[in-house]
Amino acid sequence: MGTIVNELQGIPLNHYILLSSIIFSIGVIGVLTRRNVIIIMMSVELMLNSVNLLLAAFSAYHGDASGQVFVFFIMALAAAEVAVGLAIIVMVYRNTKSIDINALNKLKW
Repeated sequence: MGTIVNELQGIPLNHYILLSSIIFSIGVIGVLTRRNVIIIMMSVELMLNSVNLLLAAFSAYHGDASGQVFVFFIMALAAAEVAVGLAIIVMVYRNTKSIDINALNKLKW
């Protein structure tokens, strides 16, 4: 069954794995090297989207919809993360007039 689905889609599963790995690596590098909070949040979103791509690819490859349902829950979690993260960024900006991570040291007691 897996080979029939793979032939119908035209893209081998290895290509999905490679693309997802590249996107996840870009997200990890963005989180580790950048200091801007907005860029860090975008990098986290890249990592979540690469996992979603891989889950959807494996789900389609195996003909099971459970991976796609899991993708839906991850997307809902990501939307909640964005809402809370942007609220935190707005409050940090109001207090420090900067969105740089190092500016958070000013908030210490």
